[in-house]
Amino acid sequence: MGIVGFIIWLIVGGIVGWLASLVMRTDAQQGILLNIVVGIVGAFIGGLLFGGSINNGITVMTFITSLVGAIILLAIVNLVRRGSVR
Repeated sequence: MGIVGFIIWLIVGGIVGWLASLVMRTDAQQGILLNIVVGIVGAFIGGLLFGGSINNGITVMTFITSLVGAIILLAIVNLVRRGSVR
């Protein structure tokens, strides 16, 4: 992966993390760096659970898979921090 691929990976991770934080109502608590981390880790989780990965190419399905993985990640974090998913 070249520098352009890495930058696209960060941008897509940021968008996925931001959308997941909106869904889970944690956007006010997160900055752009945490959104990127959530998006990238969420893409990894989604890829493990559902197959497909953003590394294979950005399609609607890999984007949705990444978003679902990021939402699952935020739900787990909320569960651990607050004792409720929200």
